[in-house]
Amino acid sequence: MADSVALIRSVYEAFAKGDVQTVLGLLSDKVEWNEAEHFPYWPGGPIVGPQAVLAGVFARIPGDFDGFTVDVRRLVGAGDTVLAEVRYRATAKATGRRLDAQVAHVWDVRDGKIARFQQYADTWHIAQVTGITPRN
Repeated sequence: MADSVALIRSVYEAFAKGDVQTVLGLLSDKVEWNEAEHFPYWPGGPIVGPQAVLAGVFARIPGDFDGFTVDVRRLVGAGDTVLAEVRYRATAKATGRRLDAQVAHVWDVRDGKIARFQQYADTWHIAQVTGITPRN
């Protein structure tokens, strides 16, 4: 459990430094990445594989937000699963509105790599801030 929490903490630390390659290296080759339903980056199902996560999520953030940060409030380990309470903070480029959204992440670790990610987010607030109509 402690190893899983340490792994996930290292993901957030690397992301905070802008080190996306380290984050991608911690994902399994078949990682199942699930954006919250109706989140602007949700494609209607899981995103599979590190390169798909890069293209579908990480590469899009700089185009949509200025100063995007993930403020980790708490990490809770439950075996190979880690729960994270976080806040997303940024300014939406399209609207100039400030994002400050409550978010939860569920991470599943297998064989020292991230096998699954699930995001739960305040999609209404994010839609209001970004001006992006959520996908149905």
